[in-house]
Amino acid sequence: MQRLDPLYTHLAGFNLIEASAGTGKTYTITALYARLVVEAHIPVNRILVVTYTNA
Repeated sequence: MQRLDPLYTHLAGFNLIEASAGTGKTYTITALYARLVVEAHIPVNRILVVTYTNA
């Protein structure tokens, strides 16, 4: 598995973020979301973010 750097990841396509607790998943999702809005000029109503937990 490779490390995902949200500041340098391509903004096209899909990203699957799967990791243990405390590894920065929320930070990564937030950074990618912000980049899509600010850099790619994608309206917030066109972005889908799905999270789930298997408790």
